[in-house]
Amino acid sequence: MNDASANLTNHFLIAMPQLEDPNFYQTATYICEHTAEGAMGLIINRPMNIQLADVLEQMEISATDPACQQIPVYYGGPVQVERGFILHSPATQWESTVTVTDNLAITTSRDILIDIAEGKGPKQYLITLGYAGWGAGQLEFELGQNTWLSGPADPAILFDVAVEDRWMRAAQDLGVDLNLLSGDSGHA
Repeated sequence: MNDASANLTNHFLIAMPQLEDPNFYQTATYICEHTAEGAMGLIINRPMNIQLADVLEQMEISATDPACQQIPVYYGGPVQVERGFILHSPATQWESTVTVTDNLAITTSRDILIDIAEGKGPKQYLITLGYAGWGAGQLEFELGQNTWLSGPADPAILFDVAVEDRWMRAAQDLGVDLNLLSGDSGHA
């Protein structure tokens, strides 16, 4: 994939209204990596029925920062749902951090959770269990089938927009009103 315009790293994938797969229905997914081998992203608008406090307790991490008790944990996608992923800003390095942009990174190591629990974590973060993954050519095929809209990611949608508004807002940033789209869209 040498065409830079085809690289969807740091983009949102916005599920089209007709996408009925329960894993992705009405989701906005942040693409962390997109290469010729495939793509990896995190669903950013599916809060689970657990909070960070539950995760910290299970991992036997003491929380000294009371603010982290009510932080929601999101369903990041159907792959490795037992594994945690923290999308955060700034792109500070922890033991297992991959930089996505100059301002965003994804970390999967325990040390970031310890720092968050102590109030020393990143300024902004979103915690997920699991991720969404696509094999080589799969995402491109799905885009060709009008399954997804895609556009540049706005960190404000990740961290500042209410979770229930993220799907619509990501589409609105592209000039698309999902309420006006029919499930019967044709192919040009």
